[in-house]
Amino acid sequence: ILAFLKGLAVKDGEPLLTRERFRVADSSQHASIEHRASGARVKCIGADPRRAHGLAPALVLVDEPAQWPSNTSERMVAALRTAAGKIPDSRFVAIGTRPDSETHWFSKLLAGGADFAQTHAAPDDAPPFQRKTWIRANPSLPHMPDLEIATRKEAEEARKDPALLAAFRALRLNQGTSDTEQSHLLDAALWKASEGIADMDGGMVWGIDLGTNAAQSAIAAFWPATGRLQGIAAFPCEPSLAERGLRDGVGALYTQCAARGELLTLGQRATDIPSLLRAGLDLFGVPDLIVADRWREAELRDALEAAGVPPARLEVRGQGYMDGGEDVRAFRRAFASGRVTPLPSLLLRSAMAEARTVGDPAGNHKLAKGSEGGRRQRARDDAAAAGILAVSAGIRHGDKLSGARRQSGVYLGL
Repeated sequence: ILAFLKGLAVKDGEPLLTRERFRVADSSQHASIEHRASGARVKCIGADPRRAHGLAPALVLVDEPAQWPSNTSERMVAALRTAAGKIPDSRFVAIGTRPDSETHWFSKLLAGGADFAQTHAAPDDAPPFQRKTWIRANPSLPHMPDLEIATRKEAEEARKDPALLAAFRALRLNQGTSDTEQSHLLDAALWKASEGIADMDGGMVWGIDLGTNAAQSAIAAFWPATGRLQGIAAFPCEPSLAERGLRDGVGALYTQCAARGELLTLGQRATDIPSLLRAGLDLFGVPDLIVADRWREAELRDALEAAGVPPARLEVRGQGYMDGGEDVRAFRRAFASGRVTPLPSLLLRSAMAEARTVGDPAGNHKLAKGSEGGRRQRARDDAAAAGILAVSAGIRHGDKLSGARRQSGVYLGL
């Protein structure tokens, strides 16, 4: 910005940005231009919320918020909005490419959360290598020859190398996708197309993922006969959901899930697993089959007994490339063949958006942990892990599940 202003600030062949008129600071730590006579100042700061507190701007210009670090993005925009409100008639303007998540605060502004929003983007199903598609995202393309040359060159490169297609779709077509090639558990468009309402008929499988204090514990219920998939999850009460959201870089996501009844707070410092299981019984009914990670198997058995869950087959699965790879493969095939209808759920949708997979040389893919496969270290994809277990087991054992255990809400046994 400073270089741009310096280039424009010329009148009658003489520079306007002279030391007599303006005080200019341009270093790695500080960048600003201040008019000495009036005190008016333009200041540039990075996306660090610690630098945004204490400001009182008349105009805030936010550049490329989709590229801000995810763990500080919500705190940064909160600090800027608070600062802008100190001056009467102050303005907040955000400009950039669309984020790859619907829960991002910039996506919400574009979807109607702002006083005025304008978006130029190519439709998701538009052919990416045609000029008319490029113009949908870049209306100025016919008037900027250099931009068209650069876009055409990048399109040719993306056509030859699929690894570059993600960046082309995100940055040139503004399609709100990730600008790097990552192994997502499931394509977002496929998940969205699969969402719907299906009946609770036939046998039902629970997939259970037990988390630590920092992670969620989740139950996913799947009815193979109808394809219905539904989930709930829980955190302990401390810290609060609002504080967890800021720590995990998801803003108000957890409180929104709680308001929808999809995320519970159970237990003080550790999740009360028996209470979560009882909530699952109230919401889904008695399962015919329970599937879980073999990690903490003994704890789960004790919790099932304490919760009064009627005896059911408990199948434990590994999370490596053998069991985990088989489960991920079955989960993906079930969605691709239209055998799963997830209930519209912010909890499940956000978990699927966070879930990544990693593969071995043989082409087997398991759910990523930690920071594997581009996964965020603070990603909470526990509901996705539970969903994988439930769906894959339902596909394996669907014909053997009678659903008799839940007739009239009475446990009848198998």
